[in-house]
Amino acid sequence: MGMRLSPFLSLLTVALLATLSGQAVVINPSTDFEGPVSTDGGGRSLLVHEITATHCSTCAEIDPELIQVADSHGSRIALIALHPTDSMDAFQPEAAHYRIQRLNSTQPGVSSSTPTFVVEDGAARRGYDAWGEVQRDILNQEMKRQNVSEVDIMVTKTDTGYRASIAHTDLVQATGAQLTMMVVQHGKPMPEGAVNPGGDHRDRVLVGLAECALDNNTITARFGLRNASVGDSCESSLSVEFDEMDSWSVVLVHEATQESLDAGGSLTSYGAVELAFRERSEDRASGSVVGTVLLWGCVLLAFASIVRKK
Repeated sequence: MGMRLSPFLSLLTVALLATLSGQAVVINPSTDFEGPVSTDGGGRSLLVHEITATHCSTCAEIDPELIQVADSHGSRIALIALHPTDSMDAFQPEAAHYRIQRLNSTQPGVSSSTPTFVVEDGAARRGYDAWGEVQRDILNQEMKRQNVSEVDIMVTKTDTGYRASIAHTDLVQATGAQLTMMVVQHGKPMPEGAVNPGGDHRDRVLVGLAECALDNNTITARFGLRNASVGDSCESSLSVEFDEMDSWSVVLVHEATQESLDAGGSLTSYGAVELAFRERSEDRASGSVVGTVLLWGCVLLAFASIVRKK
């Protein structure tokens, strides 16, 4: 039991996910960052939040699998770990606390236990064995999605770290919406003396965040960043700067503002994309093997859907 499905179903799932959407943009940390790097054709990724904690033993057991999970899903998901502001968590980043409050505003009590996974505006999935439900939520969200915003980001090296900027947008909604830039740290070291039931680091920790409201093109929130700025418009000139880190991701999300959520708006994003600076977990399956497994995977998924409806 655990996050992994049975070996056969796991293989089908990975092949299906890999073929439906290409690999996310992942830059190996050993590569020289000599010029700007950007995504291309982004926007279809689904936002998946994991509410976790450094002192949670089940979370520590799951954590080493997160990179493999992210790689197996390609660009289909952007997976972000939110650490709470409590008396025990070793990180407690302000950006994560702010993001947890956003989730709680539409799903009160969603952060009451760890680990908890939320796919877009879906139900809270709790515990080590929740990944099967999360997989179904991802598939269901993709089937429901129609038009999505095109969003792409560009990252350049600076003297003190990195700058992430808007590379391209074509948005489906502007009124009551915002662009949110999030910085995620991979392999964040655990401080000495912290309550630690797991390894010496945690993955995909949200450490920085900036929101830019499209209604008035202003920065409305900023946490854990060296700087956040906007020129003429959020759509064309939003940028954030963050400190040097060994391994990181930048996630750009087009979503409703908090005011829209408070008025009954949906937590579902209009579009999201991730650019990662990290090692891959492993090479992907290729060519005819993937194609064959994909075919049978689609057949089994369709059959399972029919059976559930009877």
